[in-house]
Amino acid sequence: MDLLARKRVKPSTRSNANEGVGRGMEFAILVLMFLGVGYALDRWLGTKPVFMIIMVVLALVGQFASMWYGYDARMKQLEAERRVTSRQGKSAVR
Repeated sequence: MDLLARKRVKPSTRSNANEGVGRGMEFAILVLMFLGVGYALDRWLGTKPVFMIIMVVLALVGQFASMWYGYDARMKQLEAERRVTSRQGKSAVR
């Protein structure tokens, strides 16, 4: 017997939240890795922040491009699904 009211979360909401957290972690870890590589290159070559800055900028540009292409592909998929659903709804009405 369940005496406490529980809020039920749709599975799609949970998976979207988990996906967002995963992408955020990927973003942060990749930027930190590139920062570390830039730091190591700077120490090895004797240049101060040059490679750190270059590597962080490369990581950021790469991550934003990855997010953009992923977003664009997802929107195209959803638009295609919406077109199919609307065609099925129109044919059922006739």
